[in-house]
Amino acid sequence: MALLQISEPGLSAAPHQHRLAVGIDLGTTNSLVATVRSGISTVLNDEQGCALLPSVVHYAADGEVLVGQAAQEEQSAYPHNTIVSVKRFMGRGLKDVGDVSNLPYRFVETSSSGSGQAPGMLQLRTAAGVKSPVEVSAEILRVLRVRAEQALGGELVGAVITVPAYFDDAQRQATKDAAKLAGLNVLRLLNEPTAAAIAYGLDNASEGVYAVYDLGGGTFDISILRLSKGVFEVLATNGDSALGGDDFDHRIYCWLLEKNGLSALPAPDIRSLLTHARAAKEQLTDHLETRATAVLSSGEVIDNVLTRAEFHEMSQNLVQRTLQALRRALRDAKLTAQDVKGVVMVGGATRMPHIQQAVGDFFGQAPLNNLDPDKVVALGAAIQANVLAGNRGGDDWLLLDVIPLSLGIETMGGLVEKIVPRNSTIPSARAQEFTTYKDGQTAMSIHVVQGERELVSDCRSLAKFELRGIPPMVAGAARIRVTFQVDADGLLSVSAREMSSGTEASIVVKPSYGLSDDEIARMLQDSAQYARDDMQARALREQQTEAAQLLEAVDNALQQDGEALLDAAAQARIRTSMEALRAVIGGSDHQAIKRAVEALNQATTEFAQKRMDQSVKHALTGHKLSDLES
Repeated sequence: MALLQISEPGLSAAPHQHRLAVGIDLGTTNSLVATVRSGISTVLNDEQGCALLPSVVHYAADGEVLVGQAAQEEQSAYPHNTIVSVKRFMGRGLKDVGDVSNLPYRFVETSSSGSGQAPGMLQLRTAAGVKSPVEVSAEILRVLRVRAEQALGGELVGAVITVPAYFDDAQRQATKDAAKLAGLNVLRLLNEPTAAAIAYGLDNASEGVYAVYDLGGGTFDISILRLSKGVFEVLATNGDSALGGDDFDHRIYCWLLEKNGLSALPAPDIRSLLTHARAAKEQLTDHLETRATAVLSSGEVIDNVLTRAEFHEMSQNLVQRTLQALRRALRDAKLTAQDVKGVVMVGGATRMPHIQQAVGDFFGQAPLNNLDPDKVVALGAAIQANVLAGNRGGDDWLLLDVIPLSLGIETMGGLVEKIVPRNSTIPSARAQEFTTYKDGQTAMSIHVVQGERELVSDCRSLAKFELRGIPPMVAGAARIRVTFQVDADGLLSVSAREMSSGTEASIVVKPSYGLSDDEIARMLQDSAQYARDDMQARALREQQTEAAQLLEAVDNALQQDGEALLDAAAQARIRTSMEALRAVIGGSDHQAIKRAVEALNQATTEFAQKRMDQSVKHALTGHKLSDLES
């Protein structure tokens, strides 16, 4: 009997050939690439033996592009042309960045789609032209791809790229776009805390509930996971997409300005002081004090001594912001700090002593630091890439990740109907049926939103599309099925289908830029803080919508059959009830609107019965009993 070689579509036909795949940690401060060799996840070094690639890109006027350490050496001399911490700009608009006065860049924002970029997309003007964050990130990813191919001796099948758990849809899509531009096939986008848990769980054969505290250069994530017999289940995730080591650097930078009475510095001086601030932060990890010395372009010399205690005090509120997110994640997972078996520390910023102390005090146990916090994410991504490439070895294992914020659509009255709740396992597909609001309605606008509040105005708009060709029916008769699909990368597509005719429309959600600095954290905070107000607002909107629909229906009925079926007194009673409802419909008392609706329903009961009798009589006229029986 002949044996057939069967392979995955697009992959080699040799079933036993080891396919080259890597995991990439595209970090704010540093980036890494890792792979699995002989069953062991390992980080790939460059020609100088360095694992960390500084996430810095320099554009020269002659077209030369420097990436990594060489680019980092140019940042003080050429601040406009040397891009640092570009990850914070991914999938963002200029209005999302906020105060840019302390950033040494020349920002550009596209105003129309005619430029070839999505309207509102943030860009940076350099000596080599205008560059988008996607293009800058692609330069970093390209260097990592070349490093991996040289080390492994062949072309890559694909890569798993990690992203902060709190990256929204636009930021994730921007990451995939950058990878494509760098010549990488993305096997999956993987949440950074989840990647760390994979590396820690497999390396240490751990089981139980673990917290992954991930404080990188530009983002903070906290994930609560249950590790059990090869299953990695994310119970809850939280964080702050605009909080990281850069913010601790900025506190020292502001301290230096204040100490020396400085303001409105030129771009080279801003970059120089930020570089010295980062160096001071790193020094204070191992020393009780450090000296920050810099020479400004004016010739003025900055020379200040900063103690660890002073640094801890000035950055204490940043530490508290991480603990607030931690509390929310535990609450969502329905757990307490005592239920957590261990806390995995991820990201170079977790080396700060007051971070270690705060997390240890919160959980009542020393954090786990036996894996390098700079490398653990890339190591976990490499393990996942090895599995997705088909190089599975040993026991199978399952990864269950989640989405950070609820997804839904707008319904009448500006209300949000949540279809995919936050912390739902991905990939996920959920559907819900809706109907038309008016008689004869042949089209429906679908407005996709993201957030936890009850009103559309308090949530994030993601996309809009229209379903046309709905057969004309009476209000409420049509059945429109709206389906949300979130893939393994956390990217969303939405479709709407009218069930009787099969008419369908769909959209892949790809907004031009993502959530603003604190919007995700604010959405969750607001959902709890304003929960009671939101429920009252929702009840009011629902009652107003019902009242408006009832008034329209009664008004149409009176115009059609009022004169024929009712005397003047009966018509007057109904119109009086309608005026009473109109008088309260714009108010804020939903109970008053509800009472007025009930009064109008009661006033129209006899009219409704007469209309029904008339409809039945009309339907039976001219028919024999035998016709009806047949």
